[in-house]
Amino acid sequence: MLLILLLLVAGFLLGGLGERRLANPDEGRYAEIAREMAASGDFVTPRLNGLKYFEKPPLQYWATAVSFKLFGENEFAARLYTALCALGSVMLMFFVGARLFDERTGLLAAAVLIAAPYFTAMAGVVTLDMGLTFWLTLAVAAFLVAQHAPHAANSRRWMWVSAAGMAGAVLSKGLIGVVFPAAAVFLYCVLHRDVSLLKRIPWVSGLVVFFALVSPWFIWVSIENPEFARFFFIHEHVERFTTTTHRRVAPAWYFVPILFAGLLPWALALFPAALCAWSRPGHIVASDGAYTSTTFKPLRFVLIFTAFIFAFFSASGSKLPAYILPFFPVLALVIAVYLRDVPAKRLAWLTVPMLAAALAGAYAISRALVTREAVAFSGPLHGQMGQWLYIATAVLAVGAAAGFVLLRKSQKWVGIATIASATVIAVGLIQIGYEKISPLQSGYAVAQVIKAKSTPATRLYSIKIWDQSAAFYLGRTLTLVEYVDEFALGQQQEPAKSMASLKDFSTAWSAPGAVIAIIAPGDGEALRALGLQFEIIHQDPRRVAIRKL
Repeated sequence: MLLILLLLVAGFLLGGLGERRLANPDEGRYAEIAREMAASGDFVTPRLNGLKYFEKPPLQYWATAVSFKLFGENEFAARLYTALCALGSVMLMFFVGARLFDERTGLLAAAVLIAAPYFTAMAGVVTLDMGLTFWLTLAVAAFLVAQHAPHAANSRRWMWVSAAGMAGAVLSKGLIGVVFPAAAVFLYCVLHRDVSLLKRIPWVSGLVVFFALVSPWFIWVSIENPEFARFFFIHEHVERFTTTTHRRVAPAWYFVPILFAGLLPWALALFPAALCAWSRPGHIVASDGAYTSTTFKPLRFVLIFTAFIFAFFSASGSKLPAYILPFFPVLALVIAVYLRDVPAKRLAWLTVPMLAAALAGAYAISRALVTREAVAFSGPLHGQMGQWLYIATAVLAVGAAAGFVLLRKSQKWVGIATIASATVIAVGLIQIGYEKISPLQSGYAVAQVIKAKSTPATRLYSIKIWDQSAAFYLGRTLTLVEYVDEFALGQQQEPAKSMASLKDFSTAWSAPGAVIAIIAPGDGEALRALGLQFEIIHQDPRRVAIRKL
């Protein structure tokens, strides 16, 4: 059964990774950092467009750089690590469900997770959040198993695995990799007024494992880049959370609709599942010498872990949808236990939000496609995407109706499988639809034109604009002109690699040699006003490429 599940999930998550062009901004950014790392051989100092880039740690860059070395610089290789992390998270949920409960629960947990639309969609997108999700899931999963272990030696080994998971999470996205699990442990002890859980943690050996994995890169990069520590620990952690410096401001309820839409087939099960999980009795762990007997409630620990992450990012001054992805796997375990225990006829009502979402989606798509004011949907590319979205909503509606009938007939497992399958298929169809607008989302087309009309000696510039994926597809860096944003630190450290004004660019343009620049639509007149003569070699709604005459 495990092998069949592994093959099915792997086929779905890994299939089609190379079908879509890399989209802006995240896919282009993180693929390009890894490409430059692979090309330079410098695995200590991450760089984006040739400039130092310390916003995130390097684990995913390392993995993707190795993937490029093995499979070439392409979309499949860029997305492989993310997909493998998603696959690993699914298999971890199967393992934990089977280990703590039974194999049926493990299968349900895996099914719930793979059918959560947001998780499945993110499995094929190059972001750092899926890598963080896997390593945090490993940390929590190993911790749960350690508390369930009947012998001290076995528990200690699992705690070492948990420490390694936290190390991987820190190397994926920073200190939250250790803050989230530690906060869950602390809050669990406070709520239960019991510190026996702390006594079961092998603090010395666990810390040795953690720091042995985390310290080398942090020490090495700090030695080679004295500016790293202040930027990474203060700017990227304290200031990101406490201020709006990253311009990702959103209300406190921002993640509520993302959570419910992301768990679409199971949205109505979330609250009753959480209530049942909170009141569920814990596992009795036998005494083994110094190994203290205790009653540990794994599902309650998962809920505390989930609630802390949700509250943490809701209070943060910087919000993005993927921030709550790390608790989707363990939350799937909570929902799985509920689905296993509740009568099928009651579960039939799970289909209500799924059917409502399908109908609302179909209406929204039709309005967007026919309303002339919706400029983004007025072009033929969006029309093609809309056709696939219609099909996806139809699949959701049919799946919801079929699932309702099957569950009302007490066909629980077939009904759940039908609902899950319909959701997975719908997500796949949405991704196919998204491919239709890739010329707008990706810099692939402009990069191909530039490559065809340039040589290695051609000087490339990007003026007041930065197309993350264009650099990846060009396979080389560009000189930035009057553009700072996330490059502020890199430009401060290496000012010669960018230009602060169009006046400087005008001087460089006049120097002998071929020049090609990417500009924003509408900026051509400002360049002509400086006396620059050029021809347009590519133009689309988001970017223009010009070549010096």
